[in-house]
Amino acid sequence: RILSPGIRTTEVEDFIHKAHQKLGIASGSYFCIVLFGKDSSFPHGVKTPKPLEENDMVLVDTGARYNGYLSDITRTYIYGDATQKQQNIWAKEKAAQLAAFKAAQLGNPCGYIDDQVRVQLEKDGLGPDYALPGLPHRTGHGIGLDIHEHPYILRGNDMLLQTGMTFSIEPMIVVPDEFGVRLEDHIYLTNKGPKWFTQPAHSIENPFGL
Repeated sequence: RILSPGIRTTEVEDFIHKAHQKLGIASGSYFCIVLFGKDSSFPHGVKTPKPLEENDMVLVDTGARYNGYLSDITRTYIYGDATQKQQNIWAKEKAAQLAAFKAAQLGNPCGYIDDQVRVQLEKDGLGPDYALPGLPHRTGHGIGLDIHEHPYILRGNDMLLQTGMTFSIEPMIVVPDEFGVRLEDHIYLTNKGPKWFTQPAHSIENPFGL
């Protein structure tokens, strides 16, 4: 636990890199993105990240390579006290992620998952479609030897879900000029349906599933 007001994102990224190394991954992080406050509303980061302030949203997206295969996970939480709006958006993100998991059934098209996420978001007053506040990009991507590979979980993808597929579920909610919330976990498909690789976040107060 190293967060404190004024800490820079590069310091947190270095901490995570070294944590990967301590866990036996000599190369450390394959990638790491850390964003604070308003910067968290930019899905792919910003050129000049701001330092941490009290009550900022914190977004951490990282992964590592192990035995040739890649990992990728994102957690979003508050450093300090969450506002009611932040709590509500976080809960809607969680609901969207669960909607994606439930839709990830064998034989469904990949695009069906993305469709069901947007249905859930619209029920929760977001969107519609790609409009903001809401989800501005695809719901997920495959992962394995590459960080982004097939199957892509996006609208219009008619590829059918099959056993052995592995992909992310990360339907990020962007609130422009305020903050973003992304919960990213990966699943794999078995003959009995989807299974989580990682323990999803429980709540904005307990984002690491511990």
